[in-house]
Amino acid sequence: MSPFPSSARRTDDWSHLRLTTDDGVATVTLARPEKLNALTFGAYADLRDLLAELSRERSVRALVLAGEGRGFCSGGDVDEIIGATLAMDTAQLLDFNRMTGQVVRALRECPFPVIAAVHGVAAGAGAVLALAADFRVADPSARFAFLFTRVGLSGGDMGAAYLLPRVVGLGHATRLLMLGEPVRAPEAERIGLISELAEEGQADARAAELARRLAEGPALALAQTKALLTAELDMPLAAAVEMDAATQALLMHGDDYAEFHAAFTEKRPPKWQGR
Repeated sequence: MSPFPSSARRTDDWSHLRLTTDDGVATVTLARPEKLNALTFGAYADLRDLLAELSRERSVRALVLAGEGRGFCSGGDVDEIIGATLAMDTAQLLDFNRMTGQVVRALRECPFPVIAAVHGVAAGAGAVLALAADFRVADPSARFAFLFTRVGLSGGDMGAAYLLPRVVGLGHATRLLMLGEPVRAPEAERIGLISELAEEGQADARAAELARRLAEGPALALAQTKALLTAELDMPLAAAVEMDAATQALLMHGDDYAEFHAAFTEKRPPKWQGR
């Protein structure tokens, strides 16, 4: 995303989520615990706009996405979204579905690692939000369910048919997207859907530890690694190798590369500057 802001002011208050920042780590908490953090039109829009703002500011070096209460996110609110979409025309529906996809693109394209801290249910759009993160740290209570076919819609919602086969393979993705059956934490770990299975009740803490570790690392190198992982998913090898070469040549002119050599020579930890 572009680091060049418009004249609009930074948003300090978000109606559908809670944002905290601490020394380069942002924590975004979905905050409708009475509805298992079900998403509304406003929640999607807030996530889209917040990720754009944080990406422009370049002060965030890692982000944790979490859910308040008994679960991570139960998906779209049945009353506030599904009920409302039945009254929309095609143009309005297309606008809405494009907006949900913009949230997923923002998670994949923001220049910092995103860690989803998952406990309890991650269903429907909630499962896709977790899927779009770079890391998924899950509590043993976590269960993922891609429920779209169960409401009569395509399982390929919000980029799920693109992302999920690349995380768990085509066979598992076909089963999860077509059947919509829940996948509990042990199986999710086995098929590669989660990055780390935390101890009971420790997903948020472990995600915060991982975020701190990433935030203390070489931010530009991590941002470029994330960008290459996304960009090269569909590239032929020759194009990917060329993109890697160009990226490394640029980073070799960076301060962090020189700092590593200085730190190695002086036998001390590097002091990363993110440039």
